[in-house]
Amino acid sequence: MPQFFSNHKIMNDNNLLENQPIAWTPTEDVIEHAQLTRFMKQVGVSTFDELYQFSINNVEKFTAEVLKFLDIKFKPPYEKLLDTSDGAAFPQWCAGAGLNIVSHCVDRWQTDEMRDQPAIIWEGEEGKTRTLTYAELMSEVEYCSASLRQLGLTKGDAIGIHMPMVPETVIALLSIGRIGAIAVPVFSGYGIEAIVSRLKDVKAKALFTCDGFPRRGKFFKATDVIDEVLPRVRSIKRLYTVPRNKEITNSDKPKSYYFEWLDSWNEGEIDVKEYSRLEPTNAEDPLIILYTSGTTGKPKGIAHSHLSFPIKAAQDMAFGTDVGKGTRISWITDIGWMMGPWLIYGALLNGATMVLYDGAPDFPKPDRMWEFCAKHKVEIFGISPTLVRALATHGDDLPKKHDLSSLRAFASTGEPWNPAPWWWLFEKVGDSKLPIINYSGGTEISGGILMNNPLLPIKPCGFSAPCPGMDADILNDQGESVGAGEVGELVIKKPWIGMARGFWQERERYLETYWSRFENVWVHGDWAMRDADGHYFILGRSDDTLKIAGKRVGPAEVESILVAHPLVVEAAVIGIPDEMKGTAMVAFCVLTGGADGSSALSATARDKPLPTGSRIDDAHNVARAPLADEPSALQLELKNLVAKDMGKPLAPSRIHFVSALPKTRNAKVMRRVIRSAYLGEDAGDLSALENPNAVEEIKRLSQD
Repeated sequence: MPQFFSNHKIMNDNNLLENQPIAWTPTEDVIEHAQLTRFMKQVGVSTFDELYQFSINNVEKFTAEVLKFLDIKFKPPYEKLLDTSDGAAFPQWCAGAGLNIVSHCVDRWQTDEMRDQPAIIWEGEEGKTRTLTYAELMSEVEYCSASLRQLGLTKGDAIGIHMPMVPETVIALLSIGRIGAIAVPVFSGYGIEAIVSRLKDVKAKALFTCDGFPRRGKFFKATDVIDEVLPRVRSIKRLYTVPRNKEITNSDKPKSYYFEWLDSWNEGEIDVKEYSRLEPTNAEDPLIILYTSGTTGKPKGIAHSHLSFPIKAAQDMAFGTDVGKGTRISWITDIGWMMGPWLIYGALLNGATMVLYDGAPDFPKPDRMWEFCAKHKVEIFGISPTLVRALATHGDDLPKKHDLSSLRAFASTGEPWNPAPWWWLFEKVGDSKLPIINYSGGTEISGGILMNNPLLPIKPCGFSAPCPGMDADILNDQGESVGAGEVGELVIKKPWIGMARGFWQERERYLETYWSRFENVWVHGDWAMRDADGHYFILGRSDDTLKIAGKRVGPAEVESILVAHPLVVEAAVIGIPDEMKGTAMVAFCVLTGGADGSSALSATARDKPLPTGSRIDDAHNVARAPLADEPSALQLELKNLVAKDMGKPLAPSRIHFVSALPKTRNAKVMRRVIRSAYLGEDAGDLSALENPNAVEEIKRLSQD
């Protein structure tokens, strides 16, 4: 087993793991009213540990109880709940069952109790707001699905969605599923190549898009991108466009006002009664293909069925974030990231209200998100550590300007936390009373492997337990479970209902990616550890691990030390070839700065002069490194911080200050991209990057 940490504490007092205190403990009232408590009463257990052991020791019975809890009805019923005759990697769930999940998202809520409840509350960056009740959502889905059918689209067709998070995005996703077609979401901000590669891969027959959307006060014209895409994806015969930039009112305008076909494809009236019927589908028929970035070459198309992704999303949302009927849940996300569909399916299956935001989360003022939560009475708010780090630089007073009394919990996924921003969110925004529901899994999982929940105490940056039904473990190189304080690979040892139904038309690539390490065991690709109290911690991707002077080092460990410095907002660490050490560590840091280059610096920073030779980059509001080869005072200070905590051999050989780190739109720092750019190598798939300019900046550093 690689010794991940050597000759020092697992983490120092500023960091994640050793001897961390309990930060949040649930009250009796929280426990009594939790959805998870209701499920435990249904199952007949009294503690979470009993529930978890039941869920992994009897996977089939546990899954049957989840389906009962979510009131999932099959027509016809399943013949067998779980069939593993095709191997652990390709289980069949609910064989023979009929299920079109859209019926459980909208049709079943057309009752006197629910039809007038809000299903969607939306706010755009420009300040517009809209609300759709469950009855209105049903009407829109019927109309849209009827128009899809009437124009010749049918069961099994792949249909792309290239839209921001607006109500029509939800309508499109549900309408595609209603006719038995397959939804293929792509990020609203994707460039031409990224969209073309995904839509060609699935041979998309149609595409939903919009005229454009605002970002930081400027209008991004989406149709300009799509005009370049269409000639290159010949399979697309229909284009559905949404007038996002038009004034949408609740007047008596026809429904076609909300959706417009380009050219002359929408001729005549839509026969809603004739064409809006729910298409009969099997539970394991494909519902959605979600793309994630590949380390090399083309991205991976993750295939999910009507049964898999929606059920796991709804389960985790109910048990982890405590969402039930009427709960208002928001997540700052995009339809192209799994958390977009996760939010939509999970909220609707639970009868909740999704609160959508479309725009830059800190525009026009850095307190936009707190204003948004207060205005719409958000109860569960999903936010990334990256965004929290950025908001924290604007001071502790901004959240206090708004009435956040409706908030019951924060939630976070997509990247590991550093302690400082975690504590800032917990103490300064949540007043040390609201839990942070840390959530870690992936697109292939349909949600989480590890997750906090309302019944268990929470430690900073950690996870109280695996999700119910996830037989998670941490293994060493020999496939043996490791003890408390030891680091290993996070794995899953039994099937779960949300697991990917493979990569789209790439069976062998799927097996090689997740099933080739240990027999019948899913290896997720994350380093993890448990402490003595049973809390889990994610330490970063296992393929990011460095071996410096014979010692294994996790990037997150060093990065946490760097971001503990008051001038460092973000950090990323990579390894590069070195003749002496074998591998040398290089760190890239984003530094804080005020609007004028200095006014927002921390008190500690203001008391110190800028490093000799430094300058202020007004375009990015960061202090930049000197151009000379010799290290600045700040670079030396940061190296010494790491050396003090990790030992001199594990201090970075070089530290670069950059304006931004290359990240995906779900805020994951792309270390492989940083390394490849720095070494002048092929970085593989870059289509998921939010900020490709950051790559060019790193390339220039390597040339200096």
